[in-house]
Amino acid sequence: MNIFVGNLSFDTRDEGLREAFAAHGAVDTSQVVMDRDTGRSRGFGFVEMPDAAEANAAISALNGSDLGGRPLTVNEAKPRAPRGNGG
Repeated sequence: MNIFVGNLSFDTRDEGLREAFAAHGAVDTSQVVMDRDTGRSRGFGFVEMPDAAEANAAISALNGSDLGGRPLTVNEAKPRAPRGNGG
């Protein structure tokens, strides 16, 4: 299950995100989305967990919890909408 994690501290990195979710089950990937121009965190990320029951438990446990001094927004990620060609 792909999980959206919002309101991350700008100091949070992939490893910190992984550690928070690993306490609730197996984590395939964790990624904090970084700004292309500044190299700074954009304040959100994604975690992929293979087991849906563990993922739902992590969502319930971590939504609203504190990580890096900020309350997290955690929910199942919505599929990306197709983008236009831009031209």
